[in-house]
Amino acid sequence: MFINNFDPVAIQIFSVEIRWYSLAYIVGILAGWILSKKIFISELDIKEKFDDFITYAILGIIVGGRLGYVLFYNLSYYSNNFFEIFKIWQGGMSFHGGLLGIIIISIWFSKKNSQNPFDYLDIVSIVAPIGIFFGRIANFINSELYGTETNLPWAVKFIQVDNLYRHPSQLYEAFFEGLLLFIILIYFRNKGLYKNTGLISGLFLFFYSIFRFFIEFVRVPDEQIGYLFLDLTRGQIISLIFLLIGTYLIIKKYEIKKKDS
Repeated sequence: MFINNFDPVAIQIFSVEIRWYSLAYIVGILAGWILSKKIFISELDIKEKFDDFITYAILGIIVGGRLGYVLFYNLSYYSNNFFEIFKIWQGGMSFHGGLLGIIIISIWFSKKNSQNPFDYLDIVSIVAPIGIFFGRIANFINSELYGTETNLPWAVKFIQVDNLYRHPSQLYEAFFEGLLLFIILIYFRNKGLYKNTGLISGLFLFFYSIFRFFIEFVRVPDEQIGYLFLDLTRGQIISLIFLLIGTYLIIKKYEIKKKDS
């Protein structure tokens, strides 16, 4: 068993604080950008436009992630405290909201440049688990999004929360939604599936949603929402929606591949 007493502030210079969560965003985006340009983009046209795309994608992640949290998880609070929406440094980001932000930006950017949105979404899907990994590690350091009570040998006491030993659900998500998902997508890419535009995106949605859905069973739901229909969390319900979308993409793209072959 482990006691978590990490300081969420990584660096403090006078009154300026740089938090681990901010560094996780920066490292995740930089790593994804560099790997995409160096390894995962083969088409010259996409490589030339990718720097511009990333600029807009960052905006999509931040705005989408924040609005997703506001709309999906805490609408009643922010309806009465509108200007609190802009205080992103206080926390409150939604992965699913950031995902929607990326999708919207990809559709807009590709239409603007007469390209296929999946040209960008497939690339983002491969490198997204890197950002997820660092983000969940930051959640662990921040003692947030923690798990339910357990007596398992690897249980963690988040002393900034209470004195209970809990599932380190953030580390489960870092492993499954980050590391393992990255390995799975690289495996399918090396099988040549990236040539079937949209299939990698479908696989990302499919596996991420499955991992997220089951890990949520040992993760404490947001206090202001609790459990919903069939004792599922909001995150599980949204994950089921994206699971259906991912499944549809896989079937649709696989059928196209069979016809072409």
